[in-house]
Amino acid sequence: MRRRMLTVAALASGAALVLAGCSGGDGGDSTPDSLRVLIGTSGDAETEAVQAAADAWSEDSGVEVEVVPAANLTEELATGFAGDDPPDLFYMSWDQFQTYASNGYLEPYAGDLANSGDFYPALSETYTFDGEFVCAPKDFSTLGLQINTAMWEAAGLTDADIPTDWDSLTAAATALTTPETVGLSFGLEYARLGVFMNQAGGTIVDGDEITADSAENVEGLEYVRSLYDAGVLRFPSEIDAGWGGEALGAGKAAMVIEGPWIKGIAGDFPDTNYAAYELPAGPGGPSTYSFTNCWGLPQGADTTDAAVEFVEFLTSDEQQVEFGDAFGVIPSTREAAATYAENHPENAAFVAGADYAVSPANFDGSAAVVAEFNARLADFGNADFAAILADFQAQLEAAYAEANG
Repeated sequence: MRRRMLTVAALASGAALVLAGCSGGDGGDSTPDSLRVLIGTSGDAETEAVQAAADAWSEDSGVEVEVVPAANLTEELATGFAGDDPPDLFYMSWDQFQTYASNGYLEPYAGDLANSGDFYPALSETYTFDGEFVCAPKDFSTLGLQINTAMWEAAGLTDADIPTDWDSLTAAATALTTPETVGLSFGLEYARLGVFMNQAGGTIVDGDEITADSAENVEGLEYVRSLYDAGVLRFPSEIDAGWGGEALGAGKAAMVIEGPWIKGIAGDFPDTNYAAYELPAGPGGPSTYSFTNCWGLPQGADTTDAAVEFVEFLTSDEQQVEFGDAFGVIPSTREAAATYAENHPENAAFVAGADYAVSPANFDGSAAVVAEFNARLADFGNADFAAILADFQAQLEAAYAEANG
């Protein structure tokens, strides 16, 4: 088993943890007495739903399951591996997967699951390393366009005006912009701007080739700047909002680009009503990003067989629909996602986006490069996109070569 020194950012403290320990155990067929599951929960509803699923499986299997909500999943998972005591099962995020997989810390079990072919292909690809499907996608979210329905009606807009392409997005943002409210807002970051680059026909990684400095990517950024220069787009920090959801909820933006997690604004802004739609397509076609977690297992653990059986239960269509009903996540299998869309028509647009969603760049070392790219865009109105993308290209190429060296 290939081992290298693995450094994972401990986000809460800003420190770095070096994971030099192995995952312990040589695998085995014996049934353990218990499993320890580390999750990064969104709140009580998610914690309670995962615990209820664990209790149901334990009653049938005889294996006790301890569900541990992490205060900081990245840090606690890194600490567990560094101390040679990782959890038996854990949430593994899309942006951490390549780092852990490339250093041999994850058990590659997903390809052997009975439902391995039922997951959305984009999700399976996210959790594939060296051609092997490693861990089962837990659920996912995509980006969509959320519209304040009261502001939409006040501007005299109808269903016929719902943006489906860049021209109609520009028209809607213009019509919705007032002295008090900007037409459109979203985060000034690759995880939002990148979808416009993709909609223009651009990519960041195409197979084994880095393609960040393409003319299409410049076109996508220039389109966003056209909205900015026209005054119909402002980023959340420019309108005194912490993120897109707050901008929408507080009435500072009439449209935003976020995922289904935006429903969390209901508690702070109960009087704000909105509807969610698929993102408008660009000249290169439709595109959105998918953000996901998988169920990770430490490589070679004695509890592998039992943990895989638990994952099979957790990723069943029935259980995934229960999770979706409980705390809003979209199931990772097509059939369960279709049922979820029927149960939650307000989120149907996010499910529809899964058919063409792609994952942001997520290979080992890419996170630091993306952070530098985001920093370079701070002066967005005056940014030299071609120069920024040229540097992005060079830095990504170096990180990719290091990751695959």
